[in-house]
Amino acid sequence: MKKYDVITAFDICVDFLMDLGQTEPEFGQKEKLVDNYGLEMGGSACIFATQCAKLGLATTGAGTAGTDNFGTFMLECLERDGVDTMHIRRGTDKTALTLCLNKTGGDRAILTYMGKMDTVQAAWLDELLPQARHLHICSYFLLKSLQSEYPALLKKAKELGVTVSLDTNWDPEENWDGGIKEILPYVDVFLPNENELMLITGKDNVEDALRYVGQFVPTIAVKCGADGAYAYQKGDIIKVDAMKITVADTVGAGDSFNGGFMYGYLNGLPMEECLKCGTTCGSLNASHHGGTAGQPNLTTLKKYL
Repeated sequence: MKKYDVITAFDICVDFLMDLGQTEPEFGQKEKLVDNYGLEMGGSACIFATQCAKLGLATTGAGTAGTDNFGTFMLECLERDGVDTMHIRRGTDKTALTLCLNKTGGDRAILTYMGKMDTVQAAWLDELLPQARHLHICSYFLLKSLQSEYPALLKKAKELGVTVSLDTNWDPEENWDGGIKEILPYVDVFLPNENELMLITGKDNVEDALRYVGQFVPTIAVKCGADGAYAYQKGDIIKVDAMKITVADTVGAGDSFNGGFMYGYLNGLPMEECLKCGTTCGSLNASHHGGTAGQPNLTTLKKYL
């Protein structure tokens, strides 16, 4: 029996959330008032990991946090939510920080200071692979030091019977490459949103993009925000609606979807149930401020299912 259900490369990052309401930031030293702010645990992999842990999956990862107060804050948040942090190193640089400017209606602008984020080494994940059932990859374009290492790492994962999921997240440089197509044949579950799906594949419509990725990846689960999500397998599409909620903000909703979906997947649930797990976790996340406050535990998730 494996020690961990899920491992990941941690993109350890503090989220400073500012709710703008209808306010538009403006240069020229103009001061404007906003509705609210908050300091939360950030990082797509971190938010994903906490959702997995809350659903009872034994979860850990490798990464680096600064020795500053933000680094301590991040470790405390992960541990509070049940994530094993024993494989996280501490470095002397500042912990990464993301400023999220949230507008009414769910849209947001994101500014990130990388700090120690992109210092994860493939060898750290390699050490964890024999102990894991599943490897989740996210923040692909931010953790550039791992990009060239993933082919060999994923090849070993498949040899060990470790399943792999991938959510690239947004590419700040908007090149949408970085060797993704080289690793797709090793991926069991691809978890983009519709925009990312088309940008990564270079296709101008969803149908062509799905057919392209479907040549390599057996399961594609596509997030559509308030419109729910759908899965694509062997040419068949299964669609599930999102919950009807009042959106507080959308920070971490996609990562919480990923955690819910992978809970269903790793427990052998039918694809429609996997999607329902994902959309429930994503929707409940978006009903609260911050990336983790709205995440359900297993008892809560089962009530909605």
